[in-house]
Amino acid sequence: MANQKAAEQETLGSAMNKTELFFERNGKTLSYILLALIVLGALVYGYRALVAAPRVERAAALLAEAQQRFEVQNPDYELALNGDANGAGFLDVVEQYGSTPAGNLAKHYAGICYLHLGNLDEAAKYLAGYKTVKGLPGELVNAQNYGLQGDVAVDQGDYAAAVKFFDKAVKASDNNLTAPTYLRKAGLAELALKHNAEAAAYFQRIIDEYPASYEAREAEKLLGLAE
Repeated sequence: MANQKAAEQETLGSAMNKTELFFERNGKTLSYILLALIVLGALVYGYRALVAAPRVERAAALLAEAQQRFEVQNPDYELALNGDANGAGFLDVVEQYGSTPAGNLAKHYAGICYLHLGNLDEAAKYLAGYKTVKGLPGELVNAQNYGLQGDVAVDQGDYAAAVKFFDKAVKASDNNLTAPTYLRKAGLAELALKHNAEAAAYFQRIIDEYPASYEAREAEKLLGLAE
């Protein structure tokens, strides 16, 4: 029994303390596509085309400057967040162009930076400020945003809120790549709440709906913790 308890704590600790890395691993490709959509969407933005297009394009250019700091091999999250004389930071984009599509995405990035810097309150604030967008690849960013809000809730010890965010992440982009990860996290949060039956249901869903995923193999092991 003691060994099972220790194993449970280790599993929960290692799984719940890892920030979701999907967007960071694939962020460059997604970001370039999103920026292209931002520019193309300028003509249907909420102002007249001659006013909206330059604002949207300028916002996208500033966002690209901040992304360069964010996407290097060893990111300087403080620099990506605040910028310097050589380029804008995500907060600059939010402050100057917060109502544009690029400004919206900058809020998401700012939340990630704050999370890496250990400022959970600001991370939660900026992640919550991001408004979901329609279509691919936006739905992947939507899912990752909810997932990160779930991670923040976990770090703050609010496992019930975390479960809700992870559920939203699954619904935002129900696919073989991301959904199993968020289902696993929801199950782990339920385990932390001692809701073993609910946790088992999440793990079983991974096995049933995403049998080829890496998480499916892990879910079989996690089911033992929920018994």
